[in-house]
This record gives sequence, C-alpha cells and structure tokens, in this order.
Amino acid sequence: MADDRSGLRLMAVHAHPDDESSKGAATTAYYAAHGVEVLVVTCTGGERGSILNASYPDRPAEGEEMAAVRREEMARAAAALGVQHRWLGFVDSGLPEGDPLPPLPEGCFALVPLEEAAAPLVELVRAFRPHVMTTYDPSGGYPHPDHIKTHEVAAEAYRAAGDADRYPDGGEPWEPLKLYYNHDFSLTRMRAMHEALLSVGAESPFGDWIESRSAREIPERAVTTRVECVEMYPARDAALRAHATQIDPEGFFFSVPRDLEAATWPVEEYELADSRVPTQVPETDLFAGIDPEAVR
Repeated sequence: MADDRSGLRLMAVHAHPDDESSKGAATTAYYAAHGVEVLVVTCTGGERGSILNASYPDRPAEGEEMAAVRREEMARAAAALGVQHRWLGFVDSGLPEGDPLPPLPEGCFALVPLEEAAAPLVELVRAFRPHVMTTYDPSGGYPHPDHIKTHEVAAEAYRAAGDADRYPDGGEPWEPLKLYYNHDFSLTRMRAMHEALLSVGAESPFGDWIESRSAREIPERAVTTRVECVEMYPARDAALRAHATQIDPEGFFFSVPRDLEAATWPVEEYELADSRVPTQVPETDLFAGIDPEAVR
C-alpha cells in the first residue's frame, strides 16, 4: 500500500458518538495518517445513551445534557483519530427493552422517513465527495434501531448521491466508488481472541458471546477486505477512552493485553458491499481498484 494517499477521501457513517471508536477506528486513523481525507459522520447525538462506565463520576440527564457531554467526547475522539467529523443532527432512538418492546419515541431517528433522513447525508456526500464509504450491514451489526437506520440511510446516500434526478436540492451530484460494511465483531475475530487469551492462561470476555451466537446460528457475513492497521491501535484506544460516559478503561474494550491483540489480530475487517471500479477480493485496502491520479 502506498504511503502517500493524498487526494483520496473516505467517509465513515455511524449511528452514535462512540461507534466510530469501536468500529473501524484504527482504519480511519491509519488512512488519515497516510494522507487520506477522512470524514466521520454521526447520525444522532446519543441523547438517550446510558452511562455504561460505572466509574464515570457524573450522571448527566437524558436529552440535551447528555448530548452536550457526548459532543465534547466526540470532539476528543475525532482529534485522537486525526479525522474530520460532522453531525447529521437526528435524535437518538434509544434501545427499546422489554417484552413486548415499547414503541420508539416520537421524532427519533429510526422513525424519520428514509428520504428525509438520507437528505442531509446525500448533501454531505456531494460536498465532501468521498471515494469510499463505510457503514453497517443491513442488520446494523446488532439490532439497535439507529444502527439499522444508519445502514439504510448510508446505502441510500451511496446509491442516490450521483443521480442528478434524486435529491435535486442537495448539491452537485457525486458518485462514491465503493461501499463497505464494518465487521469488527465477527465470530472469527472473537474466537481468535478467545483462544489467544486462554492460551496464556487469561480470562476471556468472549466465551458467552461465542456460545450465544453459535446457539442462535447467526450466519457469518462474508469478509472481503482486511486492512492491517495495528500501528494505529493506540489512537483507537485513545478515541475509546475519550468516550468516558460509555467506555470503562478497565472494562471489556481493554480486557485483552495489547501486545497479545497486536500479535493475534492486527487487522480490521470489512465486507465489500458494492464497487463501481474493478477490484478483486480478498483485498487489503479499501481503495483497491481506485487510481489516485485519476480521481484527484
């Protein structure tokens, strides 16, 4: 992979602040460090997020108070990754719990009609002009309504941004060349990390996940692309720690010794969902098949 990737642009579309730090973070930091212009887009403000870090000293109220805290966290995370950042401006839907599940809150992101929800992202795609976009697969990666909606919105923007007849008030058309889905929590990765921890006599946080997913017979999605970005794991970790309301520095995301992780799993994985340029899988580069000189 060429060291200087200047002239190339990557857009990563996520649901909430902190998702960009747990999904594809080392990849975005890697490309940014090698000259790619990287823009992280966050669809919601995380207003309904819970405090997931038991050691966090305060308890901001749900709504604007929580959103204000998470805006500050997001700014620190973006700085740690070396990326640009934009908010799409929608309201967190929250994760419904109970049986039966309660209705989603009025006005939340998941309930916004697709074309209305996609319009600001189409405008941003046309303004930023990414060559590559990343987001979640159709399941959302897990069944949070905002993650599923993020997939729908990103896929719609990828398809529509280059069509002058779609979203005619959204700026000059631009057609991204490739769309990828993040696969940071694949069963293959979890098994590899689980076995590596057991091999050194350490406890593994992955056992229950593996058993649960295997019991539910969740099919594994195809992995087409592995980006070696281990050099940026420290930047990823700094971005994770920036989200102090969500990430316990002594918790799950830091449960694997970093030297063991680097030796066992030095890559981040993706599924090539669509390509408008010729490419062959497996790939080691999200920009495979794209000529930097031709797209400058």
